[in-house]
Amino acid sequence: MKVYNLACLHEHHFEGWFSSEADFLSQQSGGSLCCPICDTAEVRRLPSAPHIGGRALQEQSQPASTVSEPAQTIALSNSDHGQLEKQIQATFMKAMRDLVNKSEDVGSSFAEEARKIHYKETPERSIRGQTSTDEVSALREEGIDVLALPKIPLLKNTLQ
Repeated sequence: MKVYNLACLHEHHFEGWFSSEADFLSQQSGGSLCCPICDTAEVRRLPSAPHIGGRALQEQSQPASTVSEPAQTIALSNSDHGQLEKQIQATFMKAMRDLVNKSEDVGSSFAEEARKIHYKETPERSIRGQTSTDEVSALREEGIDVLALPKIPLLKNTLQ
């Protein structure tokens, strides 16, 4: 089993598990290897190496900072940073799944449906859909709370 660190065109980092190098190359060239966050097929393998050395070796390779930093600054090791990034992505993906599962897709009639709900012309419920940025601004000016999210494809069932 080969485990590769991968990244997409938008710098979303994730792991891929493959039976062999040939399996990875086949999936990559065939377009079946996609980013689990944005669904782009432009995925590349990141360099990886075994972790060698301890803290002393790491400290020798990093220059000392000459700028004093605030007391609240936290320094993360590369492995902690990677772990934190994975946790953030997992939390984001769970929140997106919850939003999708607990809301009704009203498609391009989002603004119209949001107004109907706000003015009590239809029952209150959570909705999602597409609308223009101008329409989002207009909804907010009317006092209708909306959350604009970047356009991403619906979450794939294969996400773990």
